[in-house]
Amino acid sequence: MPHVLIVEDEPSIVTPLKFLMEQEGCSVQIVSDGAAVMPAIAAQRPDLILLDVMLPSRNGYDLCHAIRERPEGNDIAIIMLTVKGREVDIEKGYAMGADAYITKPFAVADVVATARRYLPDA
Repeated sequence: MPHVLIVEDEPSIVTPLKFLMEQEGCSVQIVSDGAAVMPAIAAQRPDLILLDVMLPSRNGYDLCHAIRERPEGNDIAIIMLTVKGREVDIEKGYAMGADAYITKPFAVADVVATARRYLPDA
């Protein structure tokens, strides 16, 4: 069963994402604070991370870069979800190692469709 880590501090986004990812056959873990991301990955390596940029404690760009610096982090798909939609923000997301970059507001179904491309077979 693919494991998805949702890193998002907005409950109105977390709830539908969690529901739909579970419908896709994934186990889901939720973290709402940037400082909790690396320990969560160490405890159970996810196949995919849905990563918000603007988080308490540590931002998503920094986290994405930190994940990619670890050898085991290269096998984890990272989709950034953020209101930061300027070209420079998108370029920064990809430069930090994101596989995909989706700007808010978004349709949750679009996020799930993108996630599907990066998930191993359930």
